[in-house]
Amino acid sequence: MLYRLSQLLLILGLLLLILNIYGLTQSLRPEGLEEEVLRFKQNDLLLSKEEFSKKVKMLPEESQSEYAQRLTKVIADGIAHVHWGKYDPDRFHQRVPIWENYILYLMGGFSGIPEFERYHFTIAEKAIERGVGLCGDASMLMSELLSKEDISHKIVTIPGHVAIAANADGKDFWLDPDFGVVIESTLQELKYKPRQITEAYNEQGFINNGETVVSTGFEKHSYQTWNGVKEFVKKKYYFERFSYFLIWLIPAFLILVSIFLGKKYGRR
Repeated sequence: MLYRLSQLLLILGLLLLILNIYGLTQSLRPEGLEEEVLRFKQNDLLLSKEEFSKKVKMLPEESQSEYAQRLTKVIADGIAHVHWGKYDPDRFHQRVPIWENYILYLMGGFSGIPEFERYHFTIAEKAIERGVGLCGDASMLMSELLSKEDISHKIVTIPGHVAIAANADGKDFWLDPDFGVVIESTLQELKYKPRQITEAYNEQGFINNGETVVSTGFEKHSYQTWNGVKEFVKKKYYFERFSYFLIWLIPAFLILVSIFLGKKYGRR
């Protein structure tokens, strides 16, 4: 009995280890991100994965405000805006692939929690690599990158949308990395500037394409702020990071237990 259990644990541990190693050779960036599946058509996904990874970094000569404003546009151009609930979740890696993280994959397949069925990464590198998401993905990515550069900011939620309010070099900004829109203003001031909000989005080419959600949200004074991703999705923030540690710990543990049981059986 001990021998069979030892062999079973060894096989399972090795299979999970091989799965992890295989995952290291794969890319989260899905194929098939063509114009017909993108919300903003020819104006969507203007950067390759390599360009995106490079451009999100702050340049030595940039001020904080210059970086924050440029980053807003970079994220908008680097994230593919697929119709989130329209396609099978495996098609564009909305459900985390089993070779990427089998714990998140199992949560997506069997937990029944929508958040895991179509997953939003909090780890910046993973969000950049996959390059697919909604306003929440873009804003969480931007929040993590701004935090890295010690730029004061908050995640802002209004009904139907998520963006960033930042203060850089003494200036206040509304930064929408989903649409690539920058407005120099405080949140309080935006409550009384619905026309300015609409015009800023229209100038970026968004006409009757989501800008009314933002202007209406501020007009109704309906928004909430969060001190970064840790507060915005606290449990998931830590669970995601722990899961990436656990996917390596589990096979190591299984292999060590199998060796222990094998030695114990041998002594018998």
